[in-house]
Amino acid sequence: MSTAEESYDIRSGLTDHAPDKDPEETSEWIESFDSLVDIAGTERAEYIMRQLLQRAGTKSVAVPMVTTTDYVNTIPADQEPEYPGDEELERRYRNYLRWNAAAIVQRAQRDGVGVGGHISSYAGQATLYEVGLNHFFRGQDHPGGGDQIFFQGHSSPGNYARAFLEGRLSEEELDGFRQEKSQAPNGLPSYPHPKMLDNFWQFPTVSMGLGPLNAIHQAQFNRYIHDRGIKDTSDQHVWAFLGDGEMDEPESRGALHIAANNKLDNVTFVINCNLQRLDGPVRGNGKIVQELEASFRGAGWNVIKVLWGREWDPLLETDDTGELVRIMNETPDGDYQTYKAEDGGFVREHFFGRSSTTKELVADMSDEEIWGLKRGGHDYKKVYAAYKAATEYKGKPTVILAHTIKGYGLGTTFEGRNATHQMKELTIDEIKLFRDRHRIPVTDEEIEKDQYAMPYYHPGQDAPEIKYLQERRQKLGGYVPERRKKYHPLPLPPESTYKHARKGSGKQQIATTMAFVRLLRDLMRDKNIGKRIVPIIPDEARTFGMDSFFPTAKIYNPRGQNYMSVDRDLFLSYKESQEGQLWHVGINEAGATSALTAAGTSYSTHGEIMIPIYVFYSMFGFQRTGDSFWAAADQLTRGFVIGATAGRTTLAGEGTQHMDGHSPILAGTNPGVKHYDPAFSYEIAHIMRNGLYEMYGEHDLGDHVRNVMYYITVYNEPITHQPEPEDIDIDGLLRGIYRYSKSDIGGPKANLFGSGVSLPWVIEAAEILANDWGVSADVWSVTSWNELRRDAVAAERERITNPDNEPRVPYITQVMSKTEGPVVATTDFATLLPDQIRQYVPNEFATLGADDFGFSDTRAAARRHFKIDTHSVVVRALQMLEKSGEIDEGTAATAFAQYGLDDVNRGTTGIAGGDS
Repeated sequence: MSTAEESYDIRSGLTDHAPDKDPEETSEWIESFDSLVDIAGTERAEYIMRQLLQRAGTKSVAVPMVTTTDYVNTIPADQEPEYPGDEELERRYRNYLRWNAAAIVQRAQRDGVGVGGHISSYAGQATLYEVGLNHFFRGQDHPGGGDQIFFQGHSSPGNYARAFLEGRLSEEELDGFRQEKSQAPNGLPSYPHPKMLDNFWQFPTVSMGLGPLNAIHQAQFNRYIHDRGIKDTSDQHVWAFLGDGEMDEPESRGALHIAANNKLDNVTFVINCNLQRLDGPVRGNGKIVQELEASFRGAGWNVIKVLWGREWDPLLETDDTGELVRIMNETPDGDYQTYKAEDGGFVREHFFGRSSTTKELVADMSDEEIWGLKRGGHDYKKVYAAYKAATEYKGKPTVILAHTIKGYGLGTTFEGRNATHQMKELTIDEIKLFRDRHRIPVTDEEIEKDQYAMPYYHPGQDAPEIKYLQERRQKLGGYVPERRKKYHPLPLPPESTYKHARKGSGKQQIATTMAFVRLLRDLMRDKNIGKRIVPIIPDEARTFGMDSFFPTAKIYNPRGQNYMSVDRDLFLSYKESQEGQLWHVGINEAGATSALTAAGTSYSTHGEIMIPIYVFYSMFGFQRTGDSFWAAADQLTRGFVIGATAGRTTLAGEGTQHMDGHSPILAGTNPGVKHYDPAFSYEIAHIMRNGLYEMYGEHDLGDHVRNVMYYITVYNEPITHQPEPEDIDIDGLLRGIYRYSKSDIGGPKANLFGSGVSLPWVIEAAEILANDWGVSADVWSVTSWNELRRDAVAAERERITNPDNEPRVPYITQVMSKTEGPVVATTDFATLLPDQIRQYVPNEFATLGADDFGFSDTRAAARRHFKIDTHSVVVRALQMLEKSGEIDEGTAATAFAQYGLDDVNRGTTGIAGGDS
């Protein structure tokens, strides 16, 4: 297959398969068009072409959709605006930035440290950043509110290098790169981590694919709070810097339609197309730029390609035959990468030499001049034109595809090499060449002194270029990136808001999901925080009983509801509104988690507290989108995460991929998440009230406490919710465990632990033990296994770090040290969940759990199969008492046979039905 044939799918190819029946007439049309361009310019020619295409449609003339254009710049040279900046001053400190960014990584490789870093990433996209930072990216003091910038993770040394020139970071701090603890308080995190540098970074982006996903939902959130009257965000823009290899992640392209459908012209993607992944070419045999152009155009985005620097303009203008554009179209990415790893002579022979016409085009150019033909992403004039066009385009989101070189300016051993991503240091000779190319006033002696002491360079705050840099940022509203914590606190709801939840459900049976939804309804009615609540649902509002919100709160849609709902005659019909409160993202848990992050960090990004409450199928939370929850914690997100339809046996009939028996365990690995597993509505009330206070209330507990997410698992099995006991131990409930009931019948003692849906099982088990076997069993509600574990681990850490102090006893140990008898713990989760606290409980401890795959069956049968049901608790308690000699030998075996514990059809724990 020829190169031209192979490249068909990466260029437009509009006429490749259509016969030309009258070449002479075709030539006349082309000459006429060329004349139009020459006389009236490209802008007028573009208008005429659009009119002709529109006319063709009305005449039913088939015109194929153009998903890819030729491999040239989208904005013609004659339509480029004048560059408003001082090119010389900007060039100077752009060189300083590249130098200092490399020095940061080089110095981090010194003996005894060797923590690495990425030299090449920032070098390749410095121009993309600097054009924005000098002319577009608005800080938070801008009258319009400031932009939100998602910087690429691996280029963080460049951000630190700029902060150094701005006077925001010192040399000591730069030397603490990737040494956050050993160089504290001067340590800097490797990547954009707000958690680790909370006055600097706004958005964590280094987990590939999450940046583009989060950026789209950040832009959507900006519109959401604007449309709901919370804040005017009409002048704020979201910029996301992404890698072309990163765009292969499903999350990177998974939400493109959301931005297009909602006309989010407040977001711009800048894709750094250096044609390289981490270890090789993105598309060696293809053209990633063309592929991305087709993908984004098809998704409804405005696409701007910035492929060639200004040095190419005369060549393209002289290219009357189209041969140069043909070669540009047909050259695969692997070759483009190779060209920039060679020299001008190699490019003359292997690129221009592929046609006598193009060879003649550069006949008068030296090899050095050919080598100086820049890629568009390194030409600040071309980049400026693209950014200006993007910010002025209305009705669609914009993507800028910028052709760059990875390792640009670092020399031939770095530029465009497959291994450049992992190259972490320069040799002495490479440092000297780098210095000469960027005109850094550093002597050979300084460089030769120590390869790993490559000196930082700062010309001083009074230097003209630094004054200019500072003036540009002042005019644009302050430094970027910068994270702030200023916001207006909210008065929290009064105690009366929780009174219905604390009364229980009376004679009615409802699921904990419905109990939560009823409380949420009461919270949304609160005059202070009600409008600040952001209910987020992937696509299960009716499943969770939240359709009751449709008539009043309505579903947010920036375009309103322009159709007649099929269920319009129902009281709970589907209602969308531009002012709607419910954020309904569709069947898209990853998108919903991004929405949670955007809303849950609004206190910082916008200075406005919003309270996200994300309700989802429990199985599809920390298992499916755990990476996003980790990024949310990194971004210091606050809010409530509600794992509805939880449990391995509670979601009756659904089967393996719906049955959640492990999400609390996964959530427990995230330091930014506090998991609770409430059984009754009053427990939910206390947990929600405490969460609102901890995350949003006025107290001096510190940001390390505020910046958490409350993960609450709720179930879809209807139960009778008991009223709150008069002597309820609220402190114990919030810390993770309290005694629900105490038995005083005498006889052997036992302790039964339950959480969530399993608490009613152990309540019943205690009754059976008392009535059938004379065993006095206390019932304990474990509201948070994870928090009990964390407290215990913290106590152990305190012991080793403070050896002279009296050891603190873990809370669970304190509580259980006052009790007698063994403990039997049962949950609707894997045994690993209760087993977390086993070593801290002084009593004999047994765990019953659902440790295998879930399956479709009745709740009673499934629980009997897993041996987690009421009668399994009874038998296990009897076994432990028998072992300790508290009851007669053989009692447990008698109970086993009596209850038919080996027969799943004799299970009685759980009722049928129940949707929420």
